Amino acid sequence: MKVGIAMMSHETNTFSPVVTDLDRFSGGRGTPLSGPAAVAVYRDTASCLGGYIEIAEANGAEIVMGIAAGAPPSGRVEDDAYEYMCDAIVTLAGEVDALLLDLHGAMATKTYDDGEGELLRRIRTVCPELPIGVSLDMHANVTRQMIDNCNVLTGYHTYPHIDMDGTARRAARTFFAMLNGDARPTMHWDNAPMLPHVMRQGTDDYPNSALQDQAKALEQDECLAVSLFTGFPHADIHDAGLSVVTITDNNPEAAAAHCNALLDQAWADREKFVYEVEPLAQSMARAEATARQSDGTPVVLLDHYDNTASGGTMDTTEVLAAILAAGLEDVAVFGFYDPEVVQQMMAAGIGAEVTVNLGGKLPMPALAADSTPLTLTGEVKLLSNGKFKARVEMSRGLTINMGPSAVLALPNNVDVAIISRHIEPYDPECFRCLGMEPTQRRYLMLKSRIHYRVGFYPITRHIIECAGRGVCTSDYAEVTFENVRRPVYPLDGPLTGSNLSREEFAAGR
Repeated sequence: MKVGIAMMSHETNTFSPVVTDLDRFSGGRGTPLSGPAAVAVYRDTASCLGGYIEIAEANGAEIVMGIAAGAPPSGRVEDDAYEYMCDAIVTLAGEVDALLLDLHGAMATKTYDDGEGELLRRIRTVCPELPIGVSLDMHANVTRQMIDNCNVLTGYHTYPHIDMDGTARRAARTFFAMLNGDARPTMHWDNAPMLPHVMRQGTDDYPNSALQDQAKALEQDECLAVSLFTGFPHADIHDAGLSVVTITDNNPEAAAAHCNALLDQAWADREKFVYEVEPLAQSMARAEATARQSDGTPVVLLDHYDNTASGGTMDTTEVLAAILAAGLEDVAVFGFYDPEVVQQMMAAGIGAEVTVNLGGKLPMPALAADSTPLTLTGEVKLLSNGKFKARVEMSRGLTINMGPSAVLALPNNVDVAIISRHIEPYDPECFRCLGMEPTQRRYLMLKSRIHYRVGFYPITRHIIECAGRGVCTSDYAEVTFENVRRPVYPLDGPLTGSNLSREEFAAGR
């Protein structure tokens, strides 16, 4: 049996100004990997493609590897990039007996709000009987069009996402059971009218921890797969928000009952999915106090409004400016996306003193105000090609490419990593490959939201969440939602304290 495997993965922040072209899906190669080269890169890695390859080979399938196109979160995908990827995957679909897809579930393009659903619709139009299995990110905004055009669909149980390969294995095992005639997967999907804040979606935290535990328990009982998607609220599309997909072995009534029970529990816990923002000045004061009382492990200053893995520009300066104004000492900063400054520092050379205008270069029209550059004078401490191998559970085994990179040394032992490709700092190797040992610093400033936990929780639990500026804002009032279904919690505040069921709330009663 020929089984096609392909990836088209992007989390779209519709408020983000960062351009999402084909190069962004290719790791700087120009076009995405495919064929044996992609198999070689992803085999035995903690990725969805790695999980698919493992199970397909275990079932004796002949793997036909299509494109492996994955891009860091950013703005809407350019139409030409989307059409290139869709055409490649639809062509692959016509050449195989079954298809396994690594998608994200929150891709929006310049033309389509539901990029994954449109891809699946196109495949079904050309190959109406083709078996299709799909794995999605926990932040997927799942749609009816996705469900209607595949046979099996699963999503991550963890955030930080340390079960990407496990999620693909769950999908593939159910998929091959179907192909072998050992199961008849029956899916049920529905959603709740709520936009959980990303900062409250971590699976270390209640309520998502409890909900994911319930989903995993059902998988050990009468369900083939159960996936609770917290959704991605920075995608201003109709179906953004929390949803559930349950899969049983030919038991639609049980699939519906379990789906509704999980949705009802999530709705009952909706207030615990709301994030309360702390003013930046207060965060800086807490940071200093925490460092004074620290056990010697670093204090993390989390610049969560500008997380590139949620579509942030990775160049807003407000938190760094506050750190410098407060006179904090011994700080390692990761990091700033500013290729222009990297090139200026490379031209100057290691050891040179340079004055740079750092950050604030990407306008953010979705917000009321842009960030402004910081004029800084410091020493070029290190220059690098910006590549390192991931060592933490998330993305283990994959090579991370930051592009040409530099470290700017400022007074008070403040070292700033400046890179040329967007990556989120979830692996401490991002510091180490640039000559900084994170465990030896007093403060670590990270442009991250939740993923940092996978690599930095083993180093420290002193976390100060800093509200700066950016299109990943945790204050929904800072952006305008025009397309999401209404009413939706917590945007529609007058109904916040009511005892309405999710169905009654959605109906506006």
